[in-house]
This record gives sequence, structure tokens and C-alpha cells, in this order.
Amino acid sequence: MTLPGRVSITEVGPRDGLQNEDTLFALGRKVEFVDRLSSTGLRRIEAASFVSPKAIPQMRDAGELMRGLRRASGVTYVALVPNERGATDAIAAGADEIATVVSASETHNQRNINRSVAQSLDAIAGVAQLAAGARLPWTGYISTAFGCPYEGAVDPARVLEIAERLVALGAGGIALGDTIGAAEPRQAGALVGALRARLAGVPLRLHFHDTRGTALANVLAALQAGADEFDASVGGLGGCPYAPGAAGNVATEDLVYMLHRMGIETGVDLAALIEVARWIEGVVGRALPGRVKGAGDGALQAAG
Repeated sequence: MTLPGRVSITEVGPRDGLQNEDTLFALGRKVEFVDRLSSTGLRRIEAASFVSPKAIPQMRDAGELMRGLRRASGVTYVALVPNERGATDAIAAGADEIATVVSASETHNQRNINRSVAQSLDAIAGVAQLAAGARLPWTGYISTAFGCPYEGAVDPARVLEIAERLVALGAGGIALGDTIGAAEPRQAGALVGALRARLAGVPLRLHFHDTRGTALANVLAALQAGADEFDASVGGLGGCPYAPGAAGNVATEDLVYMLHRMGIETGVDLAALIEVARWIEGVVGRALPGRVKGAGDGALQAAG
């Protein structure tokens, strides 16, 4: 079994995690969340999304959040944007990188962005121009790449077609989203392998939600297929407002623990990450699904 020696993790808790919380957290608390994560060794943090506050009230102060961060050296702060207006605001707020998103299924795209897939791709062309003008890299996310809550199974050929369109528009990388946590390991490995074959050399990131408890198994399958970049959310925080029943991403501390036990480097301090997971659990006021944060010091010693 060939596995990478190092894996890059993008922490998405401040954006993908908090966006599904009903409580509207104060700006200072959200800034503190990102700053705490910045001290754990994580090198990529998706800090906010620049969307309409009517659609996602939790992201109403994205610009103020980005400007208020205590920027840690070596950390890339990513902003998710749905359109040119969002990209303009993210650039003005000092985002280091932009991520934009389109769904593989028409129905989810309409529910999520109120546009057809074709219209979203047209809008992304405008985002790409703004990013190029600001000399910022950008990643194209493909949501519902492994299944749609409204349409069911998604044709892998559709995912590959959209990925090619995004790369043609200038995307510096592709991220495949298992938005509803429907993927299983064979499917995950097959899609990663197909995309690697079709777009050799294009950075690929995987975004697995853990709705059905298969996220870590899917990570392993993706690793075996050649992937070495993953999204994760500390504590397992999150979900998707437009994907009924979806749970949060794979918990960052669970992912780091597994990778370290496998001898794969991440650059992340697991003990520090667990402290952040326990802290954010207290902030949201409910138990979060991540497991390692509750396993005690024995887990840390085993991961050493």
C-alpha cells in the first residue's frame, strides 16, 4: 500500500462548521476561534464566506473577521465566495486565497446558490478574473460530487466535466465535496483515481462529511488513490444548510490522530488541536461528534 509521507489539511470549522449553527456568535468569539486554530500548526484555514447575510446570517461580518485576525506567519486564510461581489469583498478584506463552489447536481446548485450549474460557471469566470487581477490563487469546489440530497446518485462523468471547466477557467486546484456524507470507500477511491488520470498535476482536495460514519474510511481510500490534501472541521462541527440531514466534516483531530498513527506527517500539534476542539464545544454549548477530544491522554501518547 503506497501512502503519502505528508498530508495537507485545510481547517474549515470557522466557515463550514459555524455556518450551520443557529446561534449567531459575536465577531470577537469567531476571531478568537480562527486565532486559536492558527496556533496549532495548521497552515490553511477557511475563515469565512462572503455571502448574503440573508442566506447565511452567521457570515454577516466576514469582512470584519478577516480584518480582525491575528495573522500567523505561514498560515493561508481562505475565503469562500459564490460570485463576483463576494470575491471583490474578500479581496478587499485581505483574503490570501479564494474558494468558489458549484454543485455537480442542478437541484442542489439551485437550492444553494439560486443558479443553474451553467450560470454558476459563468459567474466563476468573473471570480477568476478578479482573482487573477489581485494575484490570488483560487480553488474550485464541486459540491455533491458523491451524491445529492435531492437527485440521489451523481454521475462521475459529470463531476469530471465540471472539474475540467474549472481548470480551464484558471482554478489552481479542485476540491471534491461529499456534501451529504454519502460516499463509500470504493467510490471515493475511484473518483480520485479518475480525476488524477484526467487532470494529472492539478492539486486535488477532498471534503468528506461524516454523516454516515464513513469519512475516515473514505480518507484512507483517497490516500491509496493518490490524494494528499483534505478538509476537516475541528470537533466535527458543521453541516450544510442546503443539504438536509448532513453532519459536519470529519473531525480534524480524528483525522490528524489517524494520520499520525499511520506515520503520515501533518505539521499539526494534536494536543493543541484537541484543546481547541474542547473549547469550541463549550462555545457552541453542545457535544460535538469528534472522538479523539474525549479519549484522554492515552490517545496522545499513542499518536506520538
